[in-house]
Amino acid sequence: MREILGKRRRLLRGDGKPELIGAALTFATQWRWPVLPGVTTPPQGRTHCGCPDPECTVPGAHPFDPGLLAATTDERMVRWWWANRPTAPIILATGGTAPCAVSLPALPAAHALSALDRAGMRLGPVVASPARWSILVKPYSMEQLGELLYAKDFVPGSLRFHGEGGYLALPPSETGQGPITWQRAPLPGSASPWVPDVEAVVDAVVWALTRTGVSAPEL
Repeated sequence: MREILGKRRRLLRGDGKPELIGAALTFATQWRWPVLPGVTTPPQGRTHCGCPDPECTVPGAHPFDPGLLAATTDERMVRWWWANRPTAPIILATGGTAPCAVSLPALPAAHALSALDRAGMRLGPVVASPARWSILVKPYSMEQLGELLYAKDFVPGSLRFHGEGGYLALPPSETGQGPITWQRAPLPGSASPWVPDVEAVVDAVVWALTRTGVSAPEL
């Protein structure tokens, strides 16, 4: 039991080199997050993508074959995918029964999270790539998001929203953008991690960026 729990803690923290299939199975079967394999970057250059688009802006961090609609929580399918593609990034299909996400460039995100910690704001898991951090939030509709943004006097143009029909690469994936890690890891356990409402996160991030004087660039 100690060995199993130790492996799970290493998986959730994102340190070491845990097997992608173990992480994918945790997301799909324990947390009920639909996942699928992303495009594997070619060995000759990780900054390039294995998809047909030579100008791909998110190399290795998106689905292609199979497409996003194939995302599943089925254990047999997940095992088959990563048995055949053991280095494939793990892609979360956001929305529906899975979390959505709000992302912003890494440097403003670091300042924002520090300000939110000082203010006592509770956040759930935060996924980090070298360029952007993504704060996981409860599923929301496009109508809900539209009303939220319309009511704001100011929303940084660099904020991105991964909602229904969207996707996000999860740890411990390796993509053309670099490693995907947990900036804020979920707590170990069998239940799906707690995530905040999108309204609370957008309000808090906009407040934090304004308070810290950090301007999030248009990236």
